[in-house]
Parts: sequence; C-alpha cells; structure tokens
Amino acid sequence: MNTLTQFSNLNRRHWLTALAFAGLSSLPVFAVAADEAPEAFIQRITTETLNIIKSDKALRTGDVAKIMLLVDSKLMPHVNFRRMTALATGPAWRKATPEQQKRLQDEFKILLVRTYSGALNQITDQVVVVKPLRAGQEDKNLVVNTEVRGKGDPIQLDYRLEKTPGQGSGWMIFDLNVLGVWLIENYRNQFTKEINAGGIDALIASLAARNKSNAKAS
Repeated sequence: MNTLTQFSNLNRRHWLTALAFAGLSSLPVFAVAADEAPEAFIQRITTETLNIIKSDKALRTGDVAKIMLLVDSKLMPHVNFRRMTALATGPAWRKATPEQQKRLQDEFKILLVRTYSGALNQITDQVVVVKPLRAGQEDKNLVVNTEVRGKGDPIQLDYRLEKTPGQGSGWMIFDLNVLGVWLIENYRNQFTKEINAGGIDALIASLAARNKSNAKAS
C-alpha cells in the first residue's frame, strides 16, 4: 500500500477534529499589535474559529472550494507554509527546482485542506484552552500548548511558532502537534519513502494522485 494512503494509528476522529481547529484557526485576519503575546495570538484565532464555523453551514458541511478560498485568503498570512513544506520534504527540498517546490507546496496544501475539511461538522461545543507558556523559549522556535475540550477526551493540540521580523511582524505557524505527533515529522517519514523510491517528482505525483482520489470520493 502506498505510504501516503496509510492511516495513522492515532484515533482518526481526534486527528481530524484537531486539524480542523489548526487548519482554520487563522481564518479571521484583523490588525493586531506586532508585540502580541504568542498565547494571546493562539487564543484569539482559535476562539474566532469557533464562531466562524458555527455560523457558516458551508464550512461545517466540508465545502472544499469555500474552505480552499478561505485558506488562501485568511490562513496563509499566518502560516510559513514554505518552511513547513521544506521541513516535511527534508534534504531533497534544497535540490528541487523552484517549479518542483511550488508544485509540492500546492499539492501538500490541497492534501491538508482535504484531510480536515470533512471534520468540521464535528465542531459543536468544543473550546480551546491555552496552557501557560514554558519559559526560556526562543522566538524562532516557540511552542504554545493547548487542549481542545468538549465531549469525550481532551485533544492535545500544540502549535510551533516563529516571530517574523520587521514591519508587519507577528507570529507565524509552521508546525502542529496532534496527540503527541508533530505534523512535519509524520509527513517527513512518508515523504522520505516516496523520494527514496522515485525522487521529488515521484512524491509530487503521489500527492497529486491522492488528491485526485480524495476529490472523487468527496
């Protein structure tokens, strides 16, 4: 079985629910102070997420086209997706051409959007609790720990952030930890197998094939 089609041995419902919070948590983009604390940043965007999902039936029913539009316009300004894709790809990223890097980013984004889009109808009474920030962390690699609480067991959801310098600076997300598994590490293991078997083009083709299959199934 293709490694990209294998399910994680984690509880899939928990994974999807957590990714729904993580993926759409940055939908509303408002002007905020550049010195906003990382805990306040995560609390703000996750709280706003709940309000948006509950008020938008199309989002809750997994309208992929609408979700993709919102991701492009609202999520990407808060995510260093190039860094996320590069870290997931590993050393092969540096050898890839600019065109290959762009194609890989595009297919990876579609994969992530489709992964969590079907979970939005599970969002009901959940709340996100942001835990106190651990001292001594650096702005370029800082972790904010949270729990998604509602019916059932709490879901661990942590964000790895970096502080962007200069004008318009703020916090950027570049990795997620769901139930103890970091997203980048999880995908890197899968991507490495594809790259070792057929190179970067094989990975792109595999992602594209999976996305096409997911589109037909939706």
